[in-house]
Amino acid sequence: MSTQEFALPDVGEGLTEAEIVRWRVTVGDEVSVNQAIVDIETAKAVVELPSPFAGTVSGLLVSEGTVVPVGTPILAVEVRDREPVLIGYGVAHEGTRRRRLRTAGPAPAEAPAVTGGPRAKPPVRALARTLGIDLATVTPTGPHGDITREDLQRMSTTRDTPGSSSTVSIAQSATSGVPAIRLGEVIPVRGVRRAMAEAMVRSMEQAPHVTEWVDVDVSRTVELVERLRGRADFEGVRVTPLTIVAAAIVRSLRRTPIVNATWHDLPDGSAEIEVHRHVNLGIAVASPRGLVVPHVPGVDRMSLRQLAEAITEVTERARAGTLVPADSVGGTITLTNVGVFGVDGGTPILNPGEAAILAMGRILDRAWVVNGGLAVRPVMELTLSFDHRIVDGAAGSTFLADVAAFLHDPVD
Repeated sequence: MSTQEFALPDVGEGLTEAEIVRWRVTVGDEVSVNQAIVDIETAKAVVELPSPFAGTVSGLLVSEGTVVPVGTPILAVEVRDREPVLIGYGVAHEGTRRRRLRTAGPAPAEAPAVTGGPRAKPPVRALARTLGIDLATVTPTGPHGDITREDLQRMSTTRDTPGSSSTVSIAQSATSGVPAIRLGEVIPVRGVRRAMAEAMVRSMEQAPHVTEWVDVDVSRTVELVERLRGRADFEGVRVTPLTIVAAAIVRSLRRTPIVNATWHDLPDGSAEIEVHRHVNLGIAVASPRGLVVPHVPGVDRMSLRQLAEAITEVTERARAGTLVPADSVGGTITLTNVGVFGVDGGTPILNPGEAAILAMGRILDRAWVVNGGLAVRPVMELTLSFDHRIVDGAAGSTFLADVAAFLHDPVD
């Protein structure tokens, strides 16, 4: 037996430090390779770290709430004398690396399989924690005996009382994602909260914001959402008005692709505008640790069903605190749903590096002129903020009008 120390790894995107949020093990616990041992908060997300060792925990070297630099030993494990296996992040052994020669046939296993306990992917485990479901009580239906998101949603539905829902919807008017704040509390600004604050200040300093808005009758959007929820090919898929707004963004960018762009200042003092080939849609989410904006890559290549599933999955992970840093890097345009908080609209601030952000307000019954007469219609306010260096008034107005037109008469 020997004692091995596990140092805080660089989980990507130039991480220099992180906060130890929550230990998942205690001294004396037996751990296996790839078992989740600790949650850390970086500047972009709360990340769940797996153990590179199998053995007995002999020491927690850093207490919860402490911010430490990358490379700091945080855990000690008594292991059998064997080389540790590093899972999924870039920590390497000191000294000479040995390259394994490839041979014909299957490669030998690099780590013992994790045995015992229910099988589930990290996002599914995170959703189970959010719903308060013990994975040991869930019947798995996955292809390899693993528990799926649908298994959790089905169990949640069966255990709930009629008319209630334990799942978190991106269209709910609940504030479950908003952190509870006590009167007189002093809140340290670090991690995700600090990174977002710095990003918003940088955005306002660098990008000249222009904001436009429009009200739209979304009667047919509401009808489409209900129709899709009842279709067999959308069974088990969470479809909301946000899904249709996301589809409207993708469709509208075909005519004004300049809205899906980034401004680059060059070393020689000149500048250029990069118009992105694909749409990586950021979704602003109020999480327990503050505002986060994970993105869904390549939404322009998705079907409506795939779009709905991807938005639900990334939103659930954001609220469960299981995003990885890569989720928050690479967005090209953002959608924020302020309507879930019961407000009509707002003037959103651009994510740095993006040319536009669209805010959707609540759907409210209003008096609306129809064929020369008054009628009561569900109406939504759309607000578009854009970088006026990239998007001029004509392009911004055209894009916003196209989104509104799609929501007024969406294509099924």
